[in-house]
Amino acid sequence: MPIDAAKAVAAEPRSAEITWDHKDIQLYHLGLGAGTPATDPDELRYTLESKLHVLPSFATVAGAGMGVVGGLSAPGIDVNLAHVLHGGQTVQLHRPIPVKGSATSTSRVAAVYDKGKAAILVLRTEVADADGPLWTADAQIFVRGEGGFGGDRGPSTRVEAPTGDPDKTVDRTIREDQALLYRLSGDWNPLHADPEFAKLAGFDRPILHGLCSYGITLKAVVDTLLDGDVSRVRSYATRFAGVVYPGETLRIRMWRTEGRIQVTVTAVERDEAPVLADTIVEHA
Repeated sequence: MPIDAAKAVAAEPRSAEITWDHKDIQLYHLGLGAGTPATDPDELRYTLESKLHVLPSFATVAGAGMGVVGGLSAPGIDVNLAHVLHGGQTVQLHRPIPVKGSATSTSRVAAVYDKGKAAILVLRTEVADADGPLWTADAQIFVRGEGGFGGDRGPSTRVEAPTGDPDKTVDRTIREDQALLYRLSGDWNPLHADPEFAKLAGFDRPILHGLCSYGITLKAVVDTLLDGDVSRVRSYATRFAGVVYPGETLRIRMWRTEGRIQVTVTAVERDEAPVLADTIVEHA
């Protein structure tokens, strides 16, 4: 069996040193579409080094996302990468991410769930610097054809659909070059750049990174409902429900309750096809 769940979960965690500075932060923010308009004071918080703060979703690309890469090559894991999909992502912040940092990233396979026709790997990355824990990130990786081994199905991550009109709705246009810029933060998968590769994968053209939609959505929530204050974000979780093509428009709907914002994201040009679902931002 390509996945040995017990062996994968029991394997020793992998640790690596990661560093970042303002250039990594600025590049990441630009990859999410920050900087429009270029002189807007609210956008300069994402693009100008003297005013910079760090969007918490940067945790998914710090160190070029090596935690996920390492998890897919962990003991007990032997899968066809063509059958791998990023099913969901959670980031829990222990304190605000500094503009410049040096930290230890420790990754492991936290769980393997049996969904029948597929397996789900939970790849956990914990990052800490000299002052203590910074963040914990869980990537839920869906592996087609690897279920049916008699394992635990795992908990449901579905969130009850919101009721009533959203408190806020914003549209975000995805530039034609968005994926080309975002991939410079570390995800070099040709699916997001090479039309021939995209066709082999079953898509008409290259698609946007799911984690780019993830970051764009968090920025919209912070900018519209959290007064532009990234330090208020405590955790951010989503399920990737569909693809986005560069040039499309994301419609981001937000429902606010005490300490929590529920979000749905759809692709406007494809009859509101779902993009992100079961999405929750918990905040101070």
